[in-house]
Amino acid sequence: MADTCPRCGLPLELCVCKVLDRETESKIKVYAKKAKFDKVVTIVEGINPDEIDRTSKELKHALACGGTVRGTTIELQGEHKLAVKKALSQLGYKESNIDVA
Repeated sequence: MADTCPRCGLPLELCVCKVLDRETESKIKVYAKKAKFDKVVTIVEGINPDEIDRTSKELKHALACGGTVRGTTIELQGEHKLAVKKALSQLGYKESNIDVA
C-alpha cells in the first residue's frame, strides 16, 4: 500500500503540501554582512525550519560555497545576494517573497 501524507491524506506521489507551504511562506530576507577578518557572509532568513537543512544544502551546492545553519538563518560564505534569489526561485520559492537588501 502506498504511503499517505499525514496532513492531507493523499498518496505521497500526489501530495502538494510542501509546494503550498513554499507559496504561502512569509518573506525571505537575503542580505550580506562583514564577518571576521573582513570576510563577507550572505545571510538568508525566513526559511521554514522544517526545510532549512535541505534548502541550505541545495544553496551551497548551487553556489559552490561553504555555509552553515545557525538557528533559523542560513549563512553562506561570500557575497551571493542575487544568486541566492535566483537559486531560491529555482527551488520553488516565490520570487515576490524574496527580499534582497
